[in-house]
Amino acid sequence: MAKVLISPGKYVQGAGEMKKLGVYAEGYGTKALILISEGGYRRIGKDIENSFAGTGCTFIFDYFHGECSKHEIERLRGVMKKNTCNLVIGIGGGKIFDTAKAVAHYEKTAVLICPTIASTDAPCSALSVIYTDEGVFEEYLFLPANPNLVLMDTDIIAKSPVRLTVAGMGDALATYFEARACEQSDAVSCAGGKVTGAAMALAKLCFETLMEEGVKAKLALEAGVCTPAVEKIIEANTLLSGIGFESAGLAGAHAIHNGLTVLEECHHMYHGEKVAFGTIAQLVLENVEAAELQEIIEFCIELGLPVTLEELGAAEITKEKIMAVAKAACAENDTLHNMPFEVTPDKVYAAIIAADAYGHYFLNES
Repeated sequence: MAKVLISPGKYVQGAGEMKKLGVYAEGYGTKALILISEGGYRRIGKDIENSFAGTGCTFIFDYFHGECSKHEIERLRGVMKKNTCNLVIGIGGGKIFDTAKAVAHYEKTAVLICPTIASTDAPCSALSVIYTDEGVFEEYLFLPANPNLVLMDTDIIAKSPVRLTVAGMGDALATYFEARACEQSDAVSCAGGKVTGAAMALAKLCFETLMEEGVKAKLALEAGVCTPAVEKIIEANTLLSGIGFESAGLAGAHAIHNGLTVLEECHHMYHGEKVAFGTIAQLVLENVEAAELQEIIEFCIELGLPVTLEELGAAEITKEKIMAVAKAACAENDTLHNMPFEVTPDKVYAAIIAADAYGHYFLNES
């Protein structure tokens, strides 16, 4: 099987770039459906509208209903047809991106992705994660192409809640460890081929950037400023993790995240927060050296990422609940089977319980 690396057509990152959105958009279509939240429109809607002035592209706004579900995708396809749109623009967070990408795929149009947060590695990928209307993971929708353009306005992102960027670091934290597992097992990546050296290098750079810049970036954001460390973390969370996970592969961390979606008490937690705990559980599954496990847990604690089930919202732990998570994580169509050894629900259950115990231990030590 061939080695494959895929990426967005263009990646733009800088201060004030959202004010140029209309200029970028006219290169891809003549009428855009702009998918955004009501809160997002209140914050930056006028800037977006002004950016289209004098361009050859018109637009309509539609407010996102909250879940990247099949019903929401079909609803928006209807909006596209009714208004004869030939371009989709997703502005906001991960579920908006995934919905915009899916709609553009089915309607055979270009798609532009404009994050207002740096909370996941979803913007760059040719993938939509489909949930039920109630927020339970349903399936991965693999798309034939990556977004045409990913636009990161660092002024806007730096003003978003710090917790969101930290969650993005939790998502990005899994990238190298899942890539390493896929390389060891010779798994097929989300890109549809074997891992390239370039993808592994980007995944490793993602991890190294988190370790070097993560805490600095969090402190800068808490102080209300955008520093070089913040810029590097935005790139790591989005571009490095995006290409790294997709072209190198997913394994245990994201599958365990998907398992955690069956626990209603965890639904309020962000994707990257659950992935961070999933990363710790994957490292337990692999029985990595104690020093590596300690480094990752202490990094999560320093950033404020959850390291216990209680911090994820699951205060009342029962064997039945965690076994349900483990069984969901081991679903036939999920990525846990990319680990370089056989994984069973019993092993995943043990890894989750042990990860929780290690988290409590290091919280008490810190």
